Amino acid sequence: MIAGESGDGADAVELARRLLPDVLVTDAALPRMDGAAVARAVTAARLPVRVLVLTARDSDEELVEMIGAGAAGYLRMDTPPEELVAAIRAVAAGGAVITPQVLARVLPRISAAPAADAGVTVDLRALTGREREVLIHVARGRTNAEIAEVLQVSETTVKTHVGHMLAKLRLRDRTQAVVLAYETGLVRPGS
Repeated sequence: MIAGESGDGADAVELARRLLPDVLVTDAALPRMDGAAVARAVTAARLPVRVLVLTARDSDEELVEMIGAGAAGYLRMDTPPEELVAAIRAVAAGGAVITPQVLARVLPRISAAPAADAGVTVDLRALTGREREVLIHVARGRTNAEIAEVLQVSETTVKTHVGHMLAKLRLRDRTQAVVLAYETGLVRPGS
């Protein structure tokens, strides 16, 4: 269900504050506040709203900027409607979505960058064995339901592990967890 609509970023943030939608779908290039500024404002306000950015540019730099700003999704404008609906549902459920073509270009760069150069100061030893295992599954793009099936536990248990893992690593969401898993070498493309 659509809760509201806006033509510029500042109004979109105001609507998000007022209506508290599960997902705020925003254009990367909006007047007054672009998609990154919208994601930063929503994140800074600690709203229980997840941000999905649609873009016409499809650039790696823009993707990194959007994720850094707190976006949980980054899709191209030409995404088919059924895929957009699935992405909105995935983001609303706590997942993260990135246009596959962009992700395919970015992953090799992330895995090739040494962790020290990326400024990674996170200690994965803070995680339990199960939380580390869940992080690997999250980094491989699995949903909570898929992880629960693989680990033979309930989806609620997986959600608990994901929450603990994010809290211990001081991460906002699954998108940051994926980036961290690749930056630290915990997961490599194709593994």
